[in-house]
Amino acid sequence: MVVDPDWANVRAPRVSLERVVIRRARLTGAELSEARLRDVVFDECRIDLAGLRVAKLERVVFRDCRMSECELYNASLKDVLFERCELREATFSGMTIQRVELRGCDLTGARGADALRGARMPWDDVIENAALFAAVAGIEIVD
Repeated sequence: MVVDPDWANVRAPRVSLERVVIRRARLTGAELSEARLRDVVFDECRIDLAGLRVAKLERVVFRDCRMSECELYNASLKDVLFERCELREATFSGMTIQRVELRGCDLTGARGADALRGARMPWDDVIENAALFAAVAGIEIVD
């Protein structure tokens, strides 16, 4: 277990993490492109403005994380849980998912949300993010 590290703006392309719990880490602006994360838990972390482009995540949990403007462009997610995470303006474009679940997450302004097709979400969360999903479906909301 790693607790309270400050890895803000770290450059670690192609980093590989396996079987680790990371708690209250600061990863603001971290560059983790092409990372391989397996059996990793991020708990109460700040992962905003981080780059996880083309990363491979398997059996990863993000719990109570601030991930605004996080970039998951072309990432591959398998068995991943986002629980109570702030994903405002995150980029999901090109992402592929398999057994991904989002619970209590804020997806306001997310880009490439169509890549979430097939994800699991509680009904209340779907309603909370209805405007985003309507935009993805090309539905114009009128008053």
